[in-house]
Formats: sequence, structure tokens, C-alpha cells
Amino acid sequence: MKSFLRDNGLTLALLGLFLVSLAGQMAAGFQAENHERLEHGLALIGFGAFLKGGQFLSTLFENWESEFLQMWAYVMLTAYLFQRGSPESKDPDKAAPQDRDPALDAGKAGAPWPVRAGGLAAWLYGRSLGFAMLALFAASFVLHWVNSARLAADEAIEHGTPPPSLLQHLASGEFWFESFQNWQSEFLSTAVLVVLAIFLRERGSAQSKPVAAPHAQTGG
Repeated sequence: MKSFLRDNGLTLALLGLFLVSLAGQMAAGFQAENHERLEHGLALIGFGAFLKGGQFLSTLFENWESEFLQMWAYVMLTAYLFQRGSPESKDPDKAAPQDRDPALDAGKAGAPWPVRAGGLAAWLYGRSLGFAMLALFAASFVLHWVNSARLAADEAIEHGTPPPSLLQHLASGEFWFESFQNWQSEFLSTAVLVVLAIFLRERGSAQSKPVAAPHAQTGG
């Protein structure tokens, strides 16, 4: 058990923080929703109804969408672009192990089975991280869109106006405002990390260069 916790500590800690944050979002969102309903003279809703409603699900998937977009873009951009001096980048002057032809290592012990199989399986596996991040972004985008449209429809009905269709909501400024306000912050925070890691250090972190490393050193 001790070795399991040590070997998986990063994932477990992040999942724990995710669950705590999600619980906080649920509790605070439920309180805020009913407070707003009281102000407008509407009936209060139960916790289960809140969690199934467009308000909560729209904001939930809106945030997931931006995070998965950021991760997909980061995986793809770091495959082709460089930032000299950053541990987040490959060294533009050296051959990177990530670029090595996997067929050369297909016979090594421990090589994943798609690499050993070669052909299409190896090609797909060699791009599987990007595909997975893109699929998660697409799923989150659709779920954000559908639930944001539900919320817009509920608000339209409350105001006595026709609810928008899914396509009408997709073309609305409101929907894209929700998306872009998160996208821009994700790209900015990633760019800030890439640049600050050139000059600053965090001892012990895999996202940092060694403390004594020169600023020009690129890669971890």
C-alpha cells in the first residue's frame, strides 16, 4: 500500500483536489442558485434538481472544455514548437527521444504492444495522447453547448420569449463568450509557465529545471 501511494501520489492528490473543488462548486452553486430564485420570487429547488439543471452542468463542462483544449493544444504545440530555456520544451539543437522512430525499439522488453505490432497500430499509438485530449475536449464542448442551451431556454421561458434551438444557441454571442473567457485564461497561464520556468525554479518539481541549471538550458 505504501509503494502504491508513493508511485501514484501525484494522480491521487490531483484527484483529491478535484473532488474537493467539485464538492465546493456543488455546495456554493446550490446556495447561489436558491438565493437568486428567492430574489426573483421563484420556488426553491432541491439539491438533486440543481445538479441535473442547465446552470450547474453548463458551468461544469464549460470549465472541463477549456482545460482539455489547453492540454490538447499544449501536447500538440510542444511536439513541433520550441522555447529555448524552458523545461516545458524540447531542445531545438538536440535530437529529442520523443522524436525517435518507435520501430527501432519495437523489440525492446516492455515496449507497448502497439509498438511491437507496428503499422497502423503503432501510428495510432504514437498519436494517442493528442487524440485522447481532443476527444475529451470535443465531448466537453458538446456537453457545455447542450446544457448552456438548456439554461438559455429556461431563461427565455421565464422572460416569456421563444427558447433558442441548439443551433441558434451555438451561433449566439452568449455561448462563445462563455467559451472564450475560459480559453484565453488557459492559454495565458500556460504561456506564463513556459516563460517563467526559463528564469525561475522550483526545487524538486519535474516542471522545473535543476536549481543550478543555466537559463539557456532547455528541457527538464
